[in-house]
Formats: sequence, structure tokens, C-alpha cells
Amino acid sequence: MTSTVPTAPRQDAPPTWRTSAALPTVRGIPWWAAIVLALAFTGIGVFVDMERINRLGILFQGCYFVGCVLAVLWVQREGLFGPMVQPPLILAAAVPTVVMLGGGATGDGLTAKALAMGTPLINGFPTMAITTGLTVIIGCVRLRRERPPVARRR
Repeated sequence: MTSTVPTAPRQDAPPTWRTSAALPTVRGIPWWAAIVLALAFTGIGVFVDMERINRLGILFQGCYFVGCVLAVLWVQREGLFGPMVQPPLILAAAVPTVVMLGGGATGDGLTAKALAMGTPLINGFPTMAITTGLTVIIGCVRLRRERPPVARRR
């Protein structure tokens, strides 16, 4: 009698259509690791720009872009949705956090605080739009190209 308990795929086995990255011979990372990857790149950009020029600049934008694109390229096919839609969420979380922690949201009124938070978000919109557009395009191409194998009919 043989056991029919499923086993985990061997790590040295070639990736399946579900577990491959954008390159079919490379095993992808899980969805949560892809999000952490994008957050880590964004965090590095935030840290370097805040130390360098005390505001979010071109280095932050570059790290944010590269992190989000790498995440959608390296994630497993079955976890593609999260990295496709994460760029606006990362920017919407990172920029206000930096403004709050950096002391930029000071002022007496609600309007002054809203302007201090909103201005960096508005300035970051073109980068966010380009990054989101590219990650969605890459994700859609991957979804179209990396389809499940067709079952044979008898």
C-alpha cells in the first residue's frame, strides 16, 4: 500500500508555471516577500534622501520604482496581484509617515497639516503613476504569457 500524502516540491526541482518568476527557469518569491522587497527598496531610498537632502528626492523615487518593478518581476505567478497593485499603497503609506516623523506636519491648523502631508504626495504622483502603470503592464503580460498548462482531451 502506498501513501498518497502530497509532499512539498523539491527546492532543486525546476519551477512550475505557478512558482516561476518572470524568467521561467527562476523560482519566484512568495507574494509577501515581494511586498517586503518593494518596501525595503523604498525604505532605503527614504533613508538616504532624508539623510542627504532632508526631503524625498530623486533617489527615493528611483528606489521606489526599482523595488516595485523588481517585486512584480520576481514574485511567483500565483502571487502576482499584490505586487501589481502595491505602488500607490506604498507611496500613500511612506510619504505621510516620513512627513509625520520628520516633523513636517507642524502648524496650528488642520489646513497647514493637510498641506504639509499633501504636497509631497502630489509631487510624487507622476512617479507613482508611471510605476503603477508599468507594474500593471508587466503583471498583465506575465498573466497572459504564464498560463496554466492545457489538459489533454481524450
